Amino acid sequence: MWLIGILGAFAVIVLPALLGRRLLGIDAGLLRLVIAALVGVSVSGTLVGPQLQTPGRGWILLPLMLGVGLLASMLCLLVLDLAVPARRVRLLGRLRAVRSRLSRARRYSEIVAILGRHGLGPYLTGRARGGGTARHAKLALELREALQAGGTTFVKLGQLMSTRRDLLPEPYVTELSLLQDRVPPARWPEVEATLLAGFGAPVTEVFADFDREPLAAASVAQVHAAVLRDGTRVVVKVQRPGIRDAVERDLDIVERLARTLENRTEWGRTLGLGELAVGFAAALREELDFRVEARNLASVRRAVEARRDDSVTLPVTYEQLTSERVLVMGRIDGQPLGQARPDSPEHGAKLARTLLTALLDQIMYDGVFHADPHPGNILLLPDGSPALLDFGSVGRLDGGLRAAMIGLFLAVDRGEPAALRDALLEVTDRPEDVDEQRLLRALGRFSGRHLGRGSTPDVQMFTDLFRLVADFRLAVPPEIAAVFRALATLEGTLGRVSAGFDILAASRTYAESRFTQQLQPETVRDAAREELVALLPVLRRLPRRLDRISGALEEGRLGINVRLLADPRDRRVIGELVGRVLLAVLGIFFGVLGVQLLGMRGGPELAAGMSLYSVIGYHLLVLSAAVVLRTVYVLAKPLP
Repeated sequence: MWLIGILGAFAVIVLPALLGRRLLGIDAGLLRLVIAALVGVSVSGTLVGPQLQTPGRGWILLPLMLGVGLLASMLCLLVLDLAVPARRVRLLGRLRAVRSRLSRARRYSEIVAILGRHGLGPYLTGRARGGGTARHAKLALELREALQAGGTTFVKLGQLMSTRRDLLPEPYVTELSLLQDRVPPARWPEVEATLLAGFGAPVTEVFADFDREPLAAASVAQVHAAVLRDGTRVVVKVQRPGIRDAVERDLDIVERLARTLENRTEWGRTLGLGELAVGFAAALREELDFRVEARNLASVRRAVEARRDDSVTLPVTYEQLTSERVLVMGRIDGQPLGQARPDSPEHGAKLARTLLTALLDQIMYDGVFHADPHPGNILLLPDGSPALLDFGSVGRLDGGLRAAMIGLFLAVDRGEPAALRDALLEVTDRPEDVDEQRLLRALGRFSGRHLGRGSTPDVQMFTDLFRLVADFRLAVPPEIAAVFRALATLEGTLGRVSAGFDILAASRTYAESRFTQQLQPETVRDAAREELVALLPVLRRLPRRLDRISGALEEGRLGINVRLLADPRDRRVIGELVGRVLLAVLGIFFGVLGVQLLGMRGGPELAAGMSLYSVIGYHLLVLSAAVVLRTVYVLAKPLP
């Protein structure tokens, strides 16, 4: 008897919850199942339980009781899943989530306090109103100081925004370009622990000598001098302990803050802060993985060696000693460009041209380029030539974008509004409703102001061009933004190297020399040969295909095959749609049929006051309600 009792209790209490989870397809954990089972047995016991006590009715209403319990359990599981998406409840995971939320809340309070101290609160809520030039200058200063106080992630964010002249007015660009991330070095025991984890061996076994005092220290990493066992002099870049967790926490806050500002403020929607934050987070996470930097450096080195260009020195990486948090490179003796000065104005002008040409060659020909050429990342060697360091930030352009950039350079050089419009639409993501005629007229005014005869192009030209791009809602792709960022950073660097260096005039000279070189008979012949080699397999197959088509046409066998729903994903979506429609129709059918049966008179009487029609009708209504709940849950989920 006790076995029968256990089975009966299981059937009444547990079975409806299990069936409800199965029918809904919800990944409900044990806690949700217990809650659903208790709700199901409570509802079914309240509605149907008293009727079971009536003599002669128990065996008739028992299936109905199970059906009501199933329906109540499904409804409970559905409400729980829609209110809080179903997850398996793990105490440890909950504790970790609570700890993470507390840490984020503390960091939120710190950031809010920093913003409040610098008077930026009204701008985050959208209540502030614009002011004059003086107000913008003061606000830019407050923003820089707030980002500086925010730490590594916010300093990096400010440095990135300082290169986006298409998004920010000039006072903000100028002020944010002053951001620096110099910090005191980490303690040696922490650095030694990072090195031990990276090498898998003590420092004394890997290096013959290791200088504990860093050559330089920044917020993300610090650099130490060392000597390998074979006597090779190297530098070791070590990531600061704990920086990854701090950056991940701040990136989460930046992304949440960006989405909030985009939803609540007009300027946030105009700038597209959500997309900017996602791109910034991806770039910063790559910068925290030194293996990515090693691959970037290897890519740039291979491209430069393929062009046989030795004007700029690049460091050598030791891949066998490189890990996610440690990077070993060959040491290059020189002085940072921010601390060194060329011997003469002529040397400074030559050095500036060398750096500009090297970067433009990387952009136009290699498709991979140094995206952060500030003075701290450039060394001046004893022979007066430059060397590039720190390839954590690298830009990449495919062949199509490189061709579009070349077209843009040529259009700027010629100053033709129509060519400039076509090139600009080629390098940006254009909206569907862009007014090309109005854009052409705006570019005509732009060309007359900055590119006409007697005009002297200056940095303001880029500011006006970026503002025009923003006015016409032409979104600059991240790859092209990286190009402009690198050029804007290099512009400030070249100003230190050679006072009065005209980067625009030098760029025009570069364009004339490089693009004229492409029109030389030898270059044109080589390009034609490469295109012909690429087309040769197609040309070989063309006669056979034409003969096959003409033969089929002559014999009346020519046909066209169209494959609908060839992609399995398309078939899956269609199947989901058909299934949802059939499910809804089936639920409605069961409901209508149940109501009709309840309204019918007569029929075999199974118990006092209850006919066979009414019993079947009640069961059909329960089944209809279960199908409707399943349909509601399926409709609430997105298509695959």
